Amino acid sequence: MSLSETRPAPAPVPSFWTATSRVRVRTLILLRWLAILGQIAAVLFVRYGLEVDFPIGWALTAIGVSIAINLGLIAARRSQELALEWEAAAQLGYDVVQLAVLLALTGGLQNPFVFLFVAPVAVSATILRPSLTAMLAALSFACIGAIGVWRLPLPWPNGEVFELPALYQMGIAAAVLIGLGFTSVYAWRVAAEEERLNIALAAVQAVLAREQTLSALGGLAAAAAHELGTPLATIHLVAKELAREAPPGDPRIEDFQLLASQSERCRAILAQLSANREQGDVMIQRAPVRALLEEAASPHEGLGAEIVITAEGDGPLEVRRMPEIVHALGGFIENAVGFARARVDLEASWTADELSILIRDDGPGFSPAILGRIGEPYLTERDHEGMAGGLGLGFFISKTLLERTGAKLEVRNLKLPNQGALVKAVWPRASIEAPAL
Repeated sequence: MSLSETRPAPAPVPSFWTATSRVRVRTLILLRWLAILGQIAAVLFVRYGLEVDFPIGWALTAIGVSIAINLGLIAARRSQELALEWEAAAQLGYDVVQLAVLLALTGGLQNPFVFLFVAPVAVSATILRPSLTAMLAALSFACIGAIGVWRLPLPWPNGEVFELPALYQMGIAAAVLIGLGFTSVYAWRVAAEEERLNIALAAVQAVLAREQTLSALGGLAAAAAHELGTPLATIHLVAKELAREAPPGDPRIEDFQLLASQSERCRAILAQLSANREQGDVMIQRAPVRALLEEAASPHEGLGAEIVITAEGDGPLEVRRMPEIVHALGGFIENAVGFARARVDLEASWTADELSILIRDDGPGFSPAILGRIGEPYLTERDHEGMAGGLGLGFFISKTLLERTGAKLEVRNLKLPNQGALVKAVWPRASIEAPAL
């Protein structure tokens, strides 16, 4: 897979009325039950615990509407389904308005629970598209402005009147608005990054599954070659015996000879399959380091840049062949070949403790703007103009595959006066060395 792979073309965006959110109806119902329990406890405690007089009937009516909505949603038996975006937005919008009604009955901006306006907007930022979250935030702004003007006095014990200065109330409103903006943007960014990582990790799993499937097919081919060898040998022997025993001039002799030659040809093909399995399959138990590099580099030879392989270290070393390593190294090599001017060096060296593989090209190198973000999924040239290569999902896949095998990866540019990019993977020797025979 090319490391210059960019993000696939996005699928058409579903309409507002058909798109689904990333939350189940059950979750919205549960969140509202929690809000209802908290609201009931707060209202009853203030009215009967603190003996503060306020229009509790209207407050309980507003809470009762929320209870009715939840019961209606439960009766619809859709709790296990993903909520449609318009439905989730409508429910969260209702929660904002209901909170504004309760606050208007209990002091407006002077009520310390005014900061609960942040909750519906933060939930929206994690499950809905940004445009809907912006509309919900705008509704919250409007409600904050409304309860700053139209409200009942803040309930206070013994019938006393408590009034915050207007400037202080404006400060509270500003703090809530800033909190809404910051929390919604933060929640949206976290949710977006999580979704991108989930998609990229799914792509890693798909690549690995494909490599393992190809390896399994190689194993099946070797098994088939082994199992078919005996019956083909029998056919070959019988055909030769029939040709030998046939009387001179018998027209079947040519057929017997043809059958013997074709069975011999089949045996040669199966023998070649078995040999290829032993020599080149990535799932074989062991291989010299140089052979591993040659296997990863072979698909990219002759594509422009010269590939030079060197492998030397303390004594002989055979490593375990793993599809993750071959695929990842192949991706890095392809990227290096694509941006090299004339040469790509593959250098393997090992000591008694570790094995390192270095891929170096003489191309323009990585842009400094992306070096700190290398390895992120979907980091492409669209993000930073002038970078050396697309470094999209392919780089993320290769990096993740190597790290799964225990490697530590280093990516940097060569030091001046040299020019080019360098990718270095280092394994503890014990984790990659093939077991002794």
